[in-house]
Amino acid sequence: MPLTQQALERAHAILARADAKLDQLRRIEPYLIDLSLRENPVGSNLGQTLADKLAILPKLREFGFRNISLGTLDYAMPEELEVDDDFMQHLRDQQADMTGCFAFTAMGIQSADGVFTPDPSQLKLRAYGVPNTVQEISITKAGRGTQYDLETLRRSLPASIDWLCQNIRGEDGTRPRILVNIVDGCDAFAECPEVTGSIIDLLAGLPIEGVTFEDDRGSYLPFQVGAYVAVARSLLPPPLKLLVHIHAGAGFENASVIEALLNGADGIWGGLPKRAAIIGHASLGELIANLARVGNPHVQDYQLDQLLPLATGLQELDDLKPVPDDLPVLGHNAYRLTLSSFRQIPGRFMDLAPRVIGGSYRYRVCPVVSDPTVIAGRLAEVTGQPASDFPEEITRQMIRLMRRDLRAGERIDYDEPQQLLALLARAGQP
Repeated sequence: MPLTQQALERAHAILARADAKLDQLRRIEPYLIDLSLRENPVGSNLGQTLADKLAILPKLREFGFRNISLGTLDYAMPEELEVDDDFMQHLRDQQADMTGCFAFTAMGIQSADGVFTPDPSQLKLRAYGVPNTVQEISITKAGRGTQYDLETLRRSLPASIDWLCQNIRGEDGTRPRILVNIVDGCDAFAECPEVTGSIIDLLAGLPIEGVTFEDDRGSYLPFQVGAYVAVARSLLPPPLKLLVHIHAGAGFENASVIEALLNGADGIWGGLPKRAAIIGHASLGELIANLARVGNPHVQDYQLDQLLPLATGLQELDDLKPVPDDLPVLGHNAYRLTLSSFRQIPGRFMDLAPRVIGGSYRYRVCPVVSDPTVIAGRLAEVTGQPASDFPEEITRQMIRLMRRDLRAGERIDYDEPQQLLALLARAGQP
């Protein structure tokens, strides 16, 4: 039975709303701060040395990042220097160009009687000559701990921003670019939305670049993150920037970033690879790839054809082992076809062919689903012969044999070269 006109109109209205969201994602010019020099080693078992950081920085610039965090200066034991300190001191001493560079700092404290004490991280920022900062605060009681109460936070924020403006030499001698990061942002919106809104409203009147907030455990659902962004955006009119940083605690991270962008966020900060403090985060590599998927023209400002090798190379440097095979977008298996109909085709709606981000298709044999095209492709990889050397009657016989083996209770990894060649021989081709 054909649909009624009314049902068709409802369906078209629903689809039009989805198309409007795609158009919004295509138009956005994402504001990105790369954290590959800090976010990724935080989650690494090995960290990064000074030599590593010196090798990574020019690669990030060449890729196209205009905003790069050099490291974090606000951790406990400020007197015990980190590689981040050595790195920034080295760049200063070598008079390196630090245009677009940031460092993360903590807020200074103003006492009830008006005496302001800059945080040690702020003093380091000035000493190292880094021109911009992301200053971190917490709002919830658990986040603030014993560092400061809410009244101290309200009193200290303007004083701390003023100190930065007066003491940090920004790019080309101008005022520094300052973003304020609410570390416990999602918790704060959930626990005390009125207080959180009042803090963001306070920040909106200060001379800052914008505000960013985190889902620092990756616990919140995408629609919650989207709602928090919408509230923050209502209090932060452009040109103030609004960014998010989402960890991968529950697997929502990339969907949460898309919801954030659709609800008014300007961008995100994070590392180019997936690696982060817990089990990963919504990385810049994944966001850039997904914006390329929807046809956003602004990602062409980056060297897209270097995205995959650069992101995976950085993560392999941090871990001294391969990127997990099944990582979406950036993993080894993301573009190893198991069934030829899974192939993403250039120009097809919502497909992202691997060559766009510097990858290429390969093949992986799975006995339940792999078809003749995949079998021939994998044989070509293993033998070095062209796929055309393996006719369909042979590859179909290999599929029959795999099915028979499974029915007989045999579980064999046919993707492994020796097993694949043995299967080929059984199918009738030596």
